[in-house]
Amino acid sequence: MVGPDHLLWLAGVNAVVRREDGQVLLHRRSDTGEWSLLSGILEPGEDPAAGVVREVWEEAGLRVVPERLAAVTVSPPVRHPNGDRAQYLEHVFLCRLEVAGQQARAADDETLEVGWFPMDALPAVRQSVHERLRLALSGRPEAWFTPAG
Repeated sequence: MVGPDHLLWLAGVNAVVRREDGQVLLHRRSDTGEWSLLSGILEPGEDPAAGVVREVWEEAGLRVVPERLAAVTVSPPVRHPNGDRAQYLEHVFLCRLEVAGQQARAADDETLEVGWFPMDALPAVRQSVHERLRLALSGRPEAWFTPAG
């Protein structure tokens, strides 16, 4: 069933895009006005790595290369403006620019502005954004997930 009385379970991707100087890319969302990671919902049958590349292109006009799957997390349930309730299985990717020196821009109507930020001078972001940044930039070779049990 679908609708406001049923929770939709959706697959999403989050991009932690790191530049050569260590700064990370954030965008200010048009729906909430908040700074956040570039992210989105996977298309049916879409590979998560391809989805994160597509989302960064759509939102910031940048070509990126996913370097590794950094984490798999589950978002808290959210209610969207249309009344739908959803919860997301989030694939968090550490990405690098495909070509150094590309200029980020607000490339769609979901993005008000984009910016590169040093980790010690981030704008106000949700705690979940801090956590995903920490996981992606940890240097761990394996993906993080909540242990079973």
